[in-house]
Amino acid sequence: MFAANVLDIDAKSLVAEISETLRAQVMGTLKKRGVVVGLSGGIDSSVVASLCVQALGKEKVFGIFMPERDSSGDSLRLGQLLASSLGIESTIEDIAPALEGAGCYARQVDAIQKVFPEYGEGYKCKITLPSILESDRLNVSQLTIESPSGEQKTSRMPVGAYLQLVAATNFKQRIRKMMEYYHADRLNYAVSGTPNRLEYDQGFFVKQGDGAADFKPIAHLYKTQVYALARHLGVPGEICARPPTTDTFSMAQSQEEFYFALPYDRMDLCLYAHNHQVAAAEVAPVVNLTADQVERVYKDIESKRRATRYLHARPLLVHEVTEV
Repeated sequence: MFAANVLDIDAKSLVAEISETLRAQVMGTLKKRGVVVGLSGGIDSSVVASLCVQALGKEKVFGIFMPERDSSGDSLRLGQLLASSLGIESTIEDIAPALEGAGCYARQVDAIQKVFPEYGEGYKCKITLPSILESDRLNVSQLTIESPSGEQKTSRMPVGAYLQLVAATNFKQRIRKMMEYYHADRLNYAVSGTPNRLEYDQGFFVKQGDGAADFKPIAHLYKTQVYALARHLGVPGEICARPPTTDTFSMAQSQEEFYFALPYDRMDLCLYAHNHQVAAAEVAPVVNLTADQVERVYKDIESKRRATRYLHARPLLVHEVTEV
């Protein structure tokens, strides 16, 4: 019988297993002196940093805060709280000037003005997807803007404007990763990735951006399990209580409205059930949905896997290159 406790973990044993693996990967396979972790104040990067400290010691973990002009102030504050609690060395790299130089913000504004010509100084924005709980949805993104006076408008985005906005916004993840590798090269450290299983499976990352890393220690863990690890590892309570956000656009935005079909706890259960061929009717009462709604979530899982498969793919070659 499918139950909500299917994702329960033995946190102590799991930390020991991951720590042993990290030591072998970083010091053995990668032959690096330590690790760099980009700290966002979120649960995933906080758990990754904490695991790295458990595995390697605080003197071998270097944290980087990379705010820009659309970042929430809480991201830096909570990231610094985590670094202080772990006792690790860290630095702040303001990436706004690099983004400005690359044209990130100007390209974003140009894309938004194709939908809302009045968008300009003092405005905020976010991208959302329609809910799939009422009916099958087309993954057609909607753009919401907020004027300096607080008035909001929402409209579907033409494909060209959507692609331009996403492409411009992806500068943020790619410049952050560039900064992580600068410090990693400087210190002879490895770069840690921070995706959990839900993000990794569903392609919720930017190729050669936050998808790039030398190792990904929590990619096999559902986000529910990451939260359980956080509590076991002593991650500050304010971080454990913070709901997952994208912290990418200037308006506050949940991961659910931007990308996933459901809040992470129910999404985790649906993903687990789908992976284990559990019938939608059996899952429905556990996640407080109808069987039809669970079926829609299953379809969305498969749709995202197809659409983002290339994110996991290595570069294509004409012929395999071997040592022979």
